[in-house]
Amino acid sequence: MKAIILALVAAVALNVEAKTGVVDLLVLVRNHPDYESNKDILLSTEKNCNKRIDVIKSEAEELQKEGKKLADEYRNPMLSASAKAKIEADLNQLQQKLYAVQQRFQTETMNARRELQDLEAIMLKKQTESIRKKIKKFAEREGYEFILDKSATCYFKPAVDVTDLMLKELGVDPAKAKKSGDEKDESK
Repeated sequence: MKAIILALVAAVALNVEAKTGVVDLLVLVRNHPDYESNKDILLSTEKNCNKRIDVIKSEAEELQKEGKKLADEYRNPMLSASAKAKIEADLNQLQQKLYAVQQRFQTETMNARRELQDLEAIMLKKQTESIRKKIKKFAEREGYEFILDKSATCYFKPAVDVTDLMLKELGVDPAKAKKSGDEKDESK
């Protein structure tokens, strides 16, 4: 990023005309052909992670029910001392099992979160690499020295915004992209 800024400053200082464009990378990412399928993969992966977590939750709930049942039996005044001792030992074992299940639950939850974050990062990286390649080809073909991300600039003339041209490069109708972007903004 520093190199781009230095090159722009040098071009301005030398009074050299540098053909510059600006794109909205967020719009390009959200309208990339893989965006919806990647979202579906993430949702499917999240559901699978939740299923694994739910199995552990159910196991913990069953252990808690069993513990409650044993605790109710323990309170029975008709029980002999040896029966109470056995129930007490069973409760201790149950408590250890429950603790182990809770540990598995925490581990599985953290692993699921990490798995989803890693998958999302990989997919986003592939999408942005694909977009950057398209931007590079476009820039070389059209004679641009610089194409910057809109979010990295403080000001630009609307005429230098090439987002719509890049959407076309991705095979997306800019009018439809703007319409779907407006719907996404309204849903927030």
